Amino acid sequence: MKPIPPLTALRCFEAVARLGGVTPAARELHVTHSAVSQQIKVLEESMGVALFVREARGLRLTDDGRLYALEIRSALRDITQATRRAQARPHESELVIATLPSFAQHWLVPRLASFREAHPYYRVRLLTNLQIEDFRQSTSDMGIRMGQGHWPDVAQQKLFDDDMLVVAAPHFALGPHGRFPRTAEEVIACPLISSPDAPWSDWCQAARVAEPAAEALVLSANDSNIVIGAVLLGQGVALERRSLVAHALARGELVQITDIRVPYRYPYWLVWQQREILNAKQVHFAQWIDAQVDAYSRSGM
Repeated sequence: MKPIPPLTALRCFEAVARLGGVTPAARELHVTHSAVSQQIKVLEESMGVALFVREARGLRLTDDGRLYALEIRSALRDITQATRRAQARPHESELVIATLPSFAQHWLVPRLASFREAHPYYRVRLLTNLQIEDFRQSTSDMGIRMGQGHWPDVAQQKLFDDDMLVVAAPHFALGPHGRFPRTAEEVIACPLISSPDAPWSDWCQAARVAEPAAEALVLSANDSNIVIGAVLLGQGVALERRSLVAHALARGELVQITDIRVPYRYPYWLVWQQREILNAKQVHFAQWIDAQVDAYSRSGM
């Protein structure tokens, strides 16, 4: 079996094939024209295959060279990604948690101080994203997801069910009567702020009122952080998850309008790589969040 060609030669070859010439490849790689030409010669001699046809205007890929360039480009991309993953892999003292931005900001972060007090030897790193992270290529130790569960290749433990309630800022006074809304009918007559996963139709059915008119929905956002921010500014009322507004309600930054709550369709889950034996930091975090969920569930807020 012939040895793998030198990586430098492969990088030069890929650059020349992609950029269409030695000069632009040398410029991208920050080396001389002759250095790139020499590496191409080394590669062809080591392989015993002609990768380029030398013409008056420069180099032209052969059929073998064109196919080889595509495969080498993919291989170099894999090497780059593998290197980045290795560099990003957490150390034993670092705990990496992947979750949604809204859940991180409004539920997890306010409680993390107690985790650091119990386990001061860990540095916590949060990776937030609206998309579900692929644990097969993940650098996270654990994740907190929202959904119906049953994700492939992921071990999962249900944390809690959520519900939705209507909130507004204390200074909001743009109801139909120029004052703070009091009834369900007055709520749906207000400027409404929504997110795709918090449908007002569910709340209206529970409140036994007609669904709001289309013009009542003044703002929609796919991130609850935006929804809550708009409500705090007094721009309208919103139907939001209790888990995200509980602290703001306790601090008086938000006010719940009516006692009507409706179940949220997606529970929260603690997830980690399938068939993975939990290490110490994963066990510590799982135990801590179990205790936090229990306290949160018992508080009712």
